Amino acid sequence: MAKLVSPPPKFTQDEWTVSNLTKYHTAEAERSRSERLIAESQRLMNETEQTTRRTQRDVNKKLEQRIDDVDFWKSELDRKLEEITNETDMMLEYKTRLEKGIEACEEPLRIAQTCLANRQNRASIDLVHDDVERQLLKEVETIQGVMELLMRTHEQAVEQIRLNRSAKFHLEKDLRDKLSALNIDDFCSTLTNNTPDIGYAGSAVKIQANSVTPQDWRSFSDDNIAKADKQKNLSIQLRSLIDGVLVQTADDMQKQVDSTNLAFRKRVDETKLAKSKLEDHLGKVMDEVTSQEKNNASLRKAINDKEAPMQVAQTRLGNREQRPNVELCRDPVQYRLVGEVGEISENVQRLQELLYASDSELKGLRRNQLILEEDIEVKANSLHIDEVQCMQLREGINIKSF
Repeated sequence: MAKLVSPPPKFTQDEWTVSNLTKYHTAEAERSRSERLIAESQRLMNETEQTTRRTQRDVNKKLEQRIDDVDFWKSELDRKLEEITNETDMMLEYKTRLEKGIEACEEPLRIAQTCLANRQNRASIDLVHDDVERQLLKEVETIQGVMELLMRTHEQAVEQIRLNRSAKFHLEKDLRDKLSALNIDDFCSTLTNNTPDIGYAGSAVKIQANSVTPQDWRSFSDDNIAKADKQKNLSIQLRSLIDGVLVQTADDMQKQVDSTNLAFRKRVDETKLAKSKLEDHLGKVMDEVTSQEKNNASLRKAINDKEAPMQVAQTRLGNREQRPNVELCRDPVQYRLVGEVGEISENVQRLQELLYASDSELKGLRRNQLILEEDIEVKANSLHIDEVQCMQLREGINIKSF
């Protein structure tokens, strides 16, 4: 029991002194290290605070610059979008003008084709391939050519509108992205250390693999603007072309319509003149028919009038044959009576020859009268077709430059 409760060992005075000195030095070293750590901590805290604030100021500045850049490109895109939108609207108006131009060709074409069909109803010698027909065929060809040109130009306008809308689509998409990015960066620029609801987003601390370089970013919008500019310029050129095409085609059609109308007027005048001359000749022929009929009747009467003298002469000759014996003398009376019969016979023969000629001439005159009357009817029919059916119909032709 005595060993178990033995007193603690005792140290010497030197050991005690050394122990105290050691503790003094250890405490001093720990205190010094602590002071140095505190100083280093304070320095580091000050340094990191300054670095953090400087970095945050730099980030804020870069955010402002980025916002300015995005805002600049947004303004450029907005301006270009307005330009391409206005240009597309104008191109749509030009497309409508082309459609009206094509539609306006249909009625003149129908009228020209109707005139050609009507003129096929001309009869006999008047069914001629005249200048009117040539001009009408040329008019149909001109109008059809104009319609084909306008339709091709219309197809170009439709394609240009599609290209304009494609450029507009890319501008609008770029603008939506710019606006979204601008809203995000604007929001980021308002964040401070005291902003509520800020937190950690460790997964966002990286450079995204699908991100682009600033140069690529600028080039993307620049390309969209360049494409829109190109389509706008092409659209302006096409509108200028459409203006020229509409004016030129309207001018070509109007000139051809005027040429056809002039040909119609000349043909109508020619036909009227021919009809008038035919009517004059018909009048003369009819007068001549009347005269020849009177002459024919006179000849017949003259022949009939010779019957009685012939009968008288022959009766006398017959009676004188009954003279007896030597009284049957060839006296002057006998010779004159025989001569009278021969003379009357010769005169009758001559009158009959003239009557035959008169009959033939009368038939010829009546035949010619029928020919003239038929030709006058043909001319009247032609005049009705050209002057009434065609020229009045052509008054409805109205060439416009849309």
